[in-house]
Amino acid sequence: MSLQKDIHLYTASTMNGWKPVVFLEEAGVEYDLTHIDFSKNEQKAPDYVKLNPNGRIPTIVDRANNDFVVFESGAILWYLAEKYGKFLPSDPDEKSRTLQWLMFQMGGVGPMMGQAMYFQRIAAKNGNEDPFAIKRYVDESRRLMEVLDTHLEGKDFLVNNEYTIADMATYTWARAYYWANVSVDGLPHLQAWFDRIDDRPATQRALEIPKPFWAFFGKGDVEAQERENADRFKQDVKK
Repeated sequence: MSLQKDIHLYTASTMNGWKPVVFLEEAGVEYDLTHIDFSKNEQKAPDYVKLNPNGRIPTIVDRANNDFVVFESGAILWYLAEKYGKFLPSDPDEKSRTLQWLMFQMGGVGPMMGQAMYFQRIAAKNGNEDPFAIKRYVDESRRLMEVLDTHLEGKDFLVNNEYTIADMATYTWARAYYWANVSVDGLPHLQAWFDRIDDRPATQRALEIPKPFWAFFGKGDVEAQERENADRFKQDVKK
């Protein structure tokens, strides 16, 4: 009988859902995993909502800390980084810069690209195409990619040439530019950053947990996975 791990992660294969998986795989931390199945609406199950009142993924339970619960992907990364002393600079200024870029992802890259994806890959595929919204979110996502490209000039990673939780959080979203139909043409520093993180075995391993969804990155049977993804949210669009 195996012993329970300190960290119990509840997640699914989404950009936010992969963030803690990337950290745990990169840090070499063993963890227990529960795959939240959106097709069964498990994120809204009463037992799960007790852990995460927002009914979203991911969530962690730290059994080594009196079953302390953390929800919201950015907060989870920050908690894990402090708990394990990894992927977070110790210098106060560099730590603040890491938090700033983490919030840039949480407040900008994620929401804007998420809406670009939603209006094109879900709403439009379910008969609710809105060109104005699509242009708004695609254009803003492109602008944010340009901000990243400018910042990354001469840098390996977002903060002090050190791979941090800011990179982990931003990569899972920005690297899915294909799914948002956002061009990264003419952004060489951003593309070089993608290449550096693409080369990290732990990160690529994380993107297959709990199951791969390579269509986000323009790989595999995109049409079938797009249809599967759109069908999951069909009822939401009708409402």
